[in-house]
Parts: sequence; C-alpha cells; structure tokens
Amino acid sequence: QVHLVESGGGLVQVGGSLRLSCAASGHTFSSSAMGWFRQAPGKVREWIASINWSGSDTYYEDAVKGRFTISRDNTKNVMYLDMNDLKSEDSAVYTCAASRAGHAKYTFDYWGQGTQVTVSQ
Repeated sequence: QVHLVESGGGLVQVGGSLRLSCAASGHTFSSSAMGWFRQAPGKVREWIASINWSGSDTYYEDAVKGRFTISRDNTKNVMYLDMNDLKSEDSAVYTCAASRAGHAKYTFDYWGQGTQVTVSQ
C-alpha cells in the first residue's frame, strides 16, 4: 500500500505563490508516477499535472501551464506543486495521487485526503 498526505494549503492573495507538498510512504514510491488534482465547490475533480517516476517527464493542464510546476524528490519521498500568479479560480481542494505504474497522466491508484487552497481578493 501507498499512503499519501498533502500539506501546504492555506489562504493566499491573488497574484501570490504557494507550495504544496505530498509526503508518501510505501515500498514503491520511487518507481511510481504521481499527479495533482483539484476540486472546487460545485465542480468536478480536475486533473492538474503529472510526473513520471524519475521526474524527467511532466504534463500540465492548459489553465495552469506556465504558472504551476510539479516536481519530486525521491530521496525524501515527497512530491511538490509550486503555484505562482494565483488566481481566484485556483481556489479548490488539491489532492495528490500515485500510480502503480512508472508513467501515468490521468489514471492513478492511491489518493491523499486533500488540502484546501483559498485565493482571496
């Protein structure tokens, strides 16, 4: 089993920056593709970004491309989402996910509980 815990969410002003972290425990973290999702009230869950097992390949949803950066440190068993130039529409619960495979963009097997990000006016 893989256990995922997000942290770093909170309140930030429009135009500000925030770093989310996803700490993983489990036998196969270093060989697992990872991803970030978000869900705002009244909206469906939205895929944001993915990263392969080594961190050499990354993928982004168009709305966050150029503003958000996904990365990972396999020596620390942590994945990050660096968010810049935040907009009010970025407010959502952000959830990290892990795959049994080394490459995955949208399909994942394990999920964290989520962390709230609120972008204020």
